Amino acid sequence: MSRVAVVLFNLGGPDGPEAVRPFLYNLFKDPAIISVPALLRYPLAALISSRREASAQANYNIMGGASPLLPETRAQADALDAALASARPDLTVKSFIAMRYWKPFADQTAQEVAAFAPDEIVLLPLYPQFSTTTTASSLADWAKAYKGPGRTRTVCCYPTAQGLIAAHAEKIRETWIAAGRPAKVRLLFSAHGLPEKVISGGDPYQAQIEATAAAVAALVPELTDWRVCYQSRVGPMKWIGPSTVDEIHVAGEQGVGLLITPIAFVSEHIETLVELDHEYAELAVQQGVAPYLRAPALGVEQGFIDTLAATVISSLARDSGAAPEGAWLCPSGYGKCGRSTKGA
Repeated sequence: MSRVAVVLFNLGGPDGPEAVRPFLYNLFKDPAIISVPALLRYPLAALISSRREASAQANYNIMGGASPLLPETRAQADALDAALASARPDLTVKSFIAMRYWKPFADQTAQEVAAFAPDEIVLLPLYPQFSTTTTASSLADWAKAYKGPGRTRTVCCYPTAQGLIAAHAEKIRETWIAAGRPAKVRLLFSAHGLPEKVISGGDPYQAQIEATAAAVAALVPELTDWRVCYQSRVGPMKWIGPSTVDEIHVAGEQGVGLLITPIAFVSEHIETLVELDHEYAELAVQQGVAPYLRAPALGVEQGFIDTLAATVISSLARDSGAAPEGAWLCPSGYGKCGRSTKGA
């Protein structure tokens, strides 16, 4: 029976107050996040993590003092294993978790995968939309860490995978119905933002976010008023927009309610449970936005888990290399993932 290791990649998050500062340091020392030479980047990361530690700890305290990202990812790994056991009982499949900026790090997970002695490995980022700042960074980290057996396939992205889109639409519809089907509400697809220079350098993230949003909106015809926006801006650089904060102000001026869905996040974490549910909710009240609704992240929604399982199975049919799930091709000029692009 063939042995298959599925490696799930995610950001990671501090597992206690004492982990907040080193987590931030690991984040900001990544050249994919701050693209300056290491001689400058490392002390800059130390400075930023020191200055942000107290405010970050306060935000994590809202969630009980730690990030829920690892427990959420473990639940997804367990659900994926169950789905794959049902779909492919001829395989021995085990999912592993490799976080980028906090435990379990790639080097620890690489040892666990090597001990499992897989015949096949599927690298599956829990980032549906590819970015050099997330997927590429995690894959590069893994490539340095793993020296064990197994033929590897990589899933670079799955922004318009059918099950992913349907699961988002279901969460949105459930939230809207539970609120009494409000008529005057705008659907906001909120994603983590990036500096404009990252996108202009060929990163396909924004194009993929917009494709995901359009596909989901098509399945929710009840909510014809929808927009894409970006949250979590930091630093002085110009970021892609419009920002979620600006869209909340606009909604207040126009007298419409909001239903926000975290379109790039498949797990609840600080940017959903604190930024969306507390900071932006308070801003919405100040701006007179009512209702202010938030659709949950996908978590272990069955349609999403089934999509991950189908992605793993389809990947095994490939000889090797990296590919998106389905027929997705990035627009010309946004092929930083290394895949061929439309119009190229």
